[in-house]
Amino acid sequence: MVLIAAVDNNWAIGLRGDLLVRIPADQKYFRSKTIGNTVVMGRKTLESFPGGQPLIKRRNIVLTRDESYSVKGVETAGSIEALDELLKGSDPDKVFCIGGGSVYRQLLERCDTALITKIDKNFEADTFISDLDKDPEWSLTEESEEQTYFDLIYYFRTYRRSSK
Repeated sequence: MVLIAAVDNNWAIGLRGDLLVRIPADQKYFRSKTIGNTVVMGRKTLESFPGGQPLIKRRNIVLTRDESYSVKGVETAGSIEALDELLKGSDPDKVFCIGGGSVYRQLLERCDTALITKIDKNFEADTFISDLDKDPEWSLTEESEEQTYFDLIYYFRTYRRSSK
């Protein structure tokens, strides 16, 4: 499984149920990586999308404890075991964990690649993911040239789990 996220210097990912910032090139990068693949997210992440609708041209799976949760075009998994059933036979390199914080925490151990847009700024935030730079199981394997969006500096980074 592949984790994909945009983080700030403190590995923050969100504030009050929304992204910290919207960078058009990051959104394009996200689309280019996930189109045609499976995306796994929490209910709040799905509900944060325009109209609470699933992402087009992707298989959308929501991991939620609410077993009655139902949205057209979305498969739901009420547990990690149910998610495993839905993903049975899937290529792990084509399954993307896209958030939010709780889903990232639950699925990080199942990920062996992380595509991180690292934004060189400290935002006000209330949701964070694990700092892969401080985790000995993870190594930074690729980093783009410096990117800019107005006054923001950011990098596209690829991390790989070394123990898998």
